[in-house]
Amino acid sequence: MLTDLNSFRIFLPTVLRPLLVVASAVFCLMLPTSCANYQLGTGAKTKFATLFIAPVSSKVVIPQAQALITTQLREAFIRDGRVSLADSPDAADAVLTISLVGYDRTAVVSRAEDTGLARRFDVTLQAQATLVDNQNKKTYFAERPLRATRGVFTDSGLVPAEYENMPLLAEQLAKEAVHAVLDVW
Repeated sequence: MLTDLNSFRIFLPTVLRPLLVVASAVFCLMLPTSCANYQLGTGAKTKFATLFIAPVSSKVVIPQAQALITTQLREAFIRDGRVSLADSPDAADAVLTISLVGYDRTAVVSRAEDTGLARRFDVTLQAQATLVDNQNKKTYFAERPLRATRGVFTDSGLVPAEYENMPLLAEQLAKEAVHAVLDVW
């Protein structure tokens, strides 16, 4: 290995050696400063510091979905950390209300032996979100559509597959809500 290093030194012209040393030194000095102002997250400041998430309401019949989605919403905002959650609307700077407005399934893949039987459905949960400033009752946005779609395979039956899929839909809808509320509009 020493011979390879010596041959490299011989191969490298003596004029380029100082230039290589200077370029390496400049690179080493610039590397820490280039990352000095980097920060995680979006960098956008919200107009409110505390948020109350009202219990989710529903205009569609999805058993036990409201409690699950409300819990997922709260956990998503806590994980994000840009705002703190309030226990009541009176203690919050802003109030978020979400209403479930649609639940659809579309057959995507049918069985080869019987095209009338679907093997996979795309299940879509639709909601509308409203965000209101609690101080001056100004509406940031009203009835903003939120949508979560997941694929459901019916190998174990449609009802069990949809039941197992609901927490995943709730999590995806919660991420959509965090994006709608906290990211730049």
